[in-house]
Amino acid sequence: MPEFSWRPANQATPEDVEAVFATGGAHKCRCQAMKVAGWIWRDTTQERRDAALIEQTACGTAGPTSGLIGYVDGQPAGWAAVEPRENYPRLWSRKQAWMRMDPDLEGVWSVTCFVVRKGFRQAGLTYELACATVEYGEQVGARVLEGYPIEPAPGKRVIWDEASVGLVQVFVEAGYEVVASPTLRRRVVRRLLRDPA
Repeated sequence: MPEFSWRPANQATPEDVEAVFATGGAHKCRCQAMKVAGWIWRDTTQERRDAALIEQTACGTAGPTSGLIGYVDGQPAGWAAVEPRENYPRLWSRKQAWMRMDPDLEGVWSVTCFVVRKGFRQAGLTYELACATVEYGEQVGARVLEGYPIEPAPGKRVIWDEASVGLVQVFVEAGYEVVASPTLRRRVVRRLLRDPA
C-alpha cells in the first residue's frame, strides 16, 4: 500500500506546492476563490493569484500557512486549504447567511478546498487529507473545523473541479458532522475539537 504523509505547507518546498497546483483548475485558481471578496476571475489576475499562493503558503518559514501538502510515497500529491475562518474574506462578503454561520464563534478554522494532483486521483487521497485537517487543527489549537462540501443527488456525480470544496462523505469519514443544508446540494459540516464555550 502507498504510504501517505502530510505537512503544513510552510514546511514544504515551493516546488512541492507547484507540483500539486500545476494542472487542472487549480493551476488558474491557486486556491484564491475564497480569499478575494468578489468574483475571482474579474477581480484578480493570474500573476496576482500566483504571487498570493506563494505568500500565503509561506514555504520555508515559521508560518502561518494556508494549507497542507499531502504526500504519497514521498511525492507531493495533494492539498487541503485550512486556515482561521476570518482569513477568507469571501465567506463574509457573500449574501448567503450560511457562509457565515455563528459569526461570533471563536476558534473556527475553515477547510475550503482540496486539490489532488493528476496521477494520484481516484485513490482516496481526499479522505486522507480530510483526516489530516483534524490532526493539524488539533496541533494549531483550533476549536472548530468547518467545511462547505457538496452532496450530489442520489445517482448523480460531480465533476472534479466542482468537488474541490470536498464531498460530504469525505468529511463525515474524518469525523465531521453536517450542521446545515442551506441548498439542495451544499452542506455545512463541522468537527468540534475543543469546547468553544
